[in-house]
Amino acid sequence: MQLVECVPNFSEGRREVVIAAIRDAAAGTPGVAVLDLHADAAHNRMVLTFVGAPAAVVEAAFRCAERARAMIDLREHRGQHPRIGATDVIPFVPVSDVSMEACIELAGRLGRRLGEELEIPVYLYAEAARRPERRWLPEVRRGEYEGLREAIRTDPARAPDFGPCQLGPAGATAVGARRYLVAYNVNLASADVAVARAIARSVRESAGGLPSVQARGMLTSDPNVVQVSTNLLDTDITPLHVVFEAIQTLAHVRGVEVAGSEIVGLVPLSVVTATTAHYVQTGELGSAQIVQSRLLDLMLAGHSGPVE
Repeated sequence: MQLVECVPNFSEGRREVVIAAIRDAAAGTPGVAVLDLHADAAHNRMVLTFVGAPAAVVEAAFRCAERARAMIDLREHRGQHPRIGATDVIPFVPVSDVSMEACIELAGRLGRRLGEELEIPVYLYAEAARRPERRWLPEVRRGEYEGLREAIRTDPARAPDFGPCQLGPAGATAVGARRYLVAYNVNLASADVAVARAIARSVRESAGGLPSVQARGMLTSDPNVVQVSTNLLDTDITPLHVVFEAIQTLAHVRGVEVAGSEIVGLVPLSVVTATTAHYVQTGELGSAQIVQSRLLDLMLAGHSGPVE
């Protein structure tokens, strides 16, 4: 069975009617199953996760972007998370019987359609990037919506891959193909966002920190809590527990305690088992030792006999 995951991010985390409308646009697409929705008011952002056959997933992503274009005005948007568009980013992730090359083709197909039918400037990123500097999402988002409004018209290096060289109220969208990504935030018991930003600089790869880690320091809705928001691009290279312990150590050096952490969206089972194995010191812990995983394997294999 061919399955593709899509994890679009939208610049809305406060208005329930908008959040529901975007979710419903995906849920109402035949052949698509919505797996998760995460909305955050401080970030003013929502992350939707859905899965389906390749063509169905592209259609659902387009319907969501169309809904967001009609309901979100970037000229009025304020939030902690960087963004360039109402639909900020749309990544395709291969799940089952689908290659990365096929997901790159899906990104190009959707990008062209967004540009032509919705007149949204589109930047292809990650594995789908057509320019090497656009592999990295922070580079695509440089200057955010406000900075891109001028740059897209005057700087040939910021011209989109599809769509017009001008921004409307819905902004631009980054569309790409990538492996599983873990969005992981660590909260710190401090009112000083400079602490979170300093720690983020220390752990992110671009500043010489942990490989395959992006990080940014942010405020939260709690005035006494700041956040180190990270994206783990490859947990085989840098596992989740390594990121947590690095942030915790750097916080302690500054006399700050960790106030909790959160995973945004869904994560592969391998991330959970690796983290569990590390903290309870079991050595390797594989998915074959997880009862729900074994039952799912049996269901997918069409097993009809007793399970021993």
